[in-house]
Amino acid sequence: MNEEHKKSRWFWPLGLLATGLAGAGLVIFRGCWHSRMSWPVRAQNHSYQVCLGCGIKRLFDEEGFRAYGPYSYDLNKLIAWDRARTGAIQPAAEPETRRTAS
Repeated sequence: MNEEHKKSRWFWPLGLLATGLAGAGLVIFRGCWHSRMSWPVRAQNHSYQVCLGCGIKRLFDEEGFRAYGPYSYDLNKLIAWDRARTGAIQPAAEPETRRTAS
């Protein structure tokens, strides 16, 4: 066997190994791709989806049937972002009425 033929046999496995390592490094540094999202869940008059891989949340538009806005683990932060974006004002809390026990 000549020297040229020996080098070509190692080229394919080394290329495959390098590609695999690069892909693994990308997944490690990038984290979850959020490709598996749950069905929409409704809470506090807002709909959202949860990533089944890591648990991060994203708001969901029921009329357009699509997710929108940033990702966050805190639902209250997402709702505050949405209210600031739309300019929605929170309704004033009704005064609590107290009744006597009798």
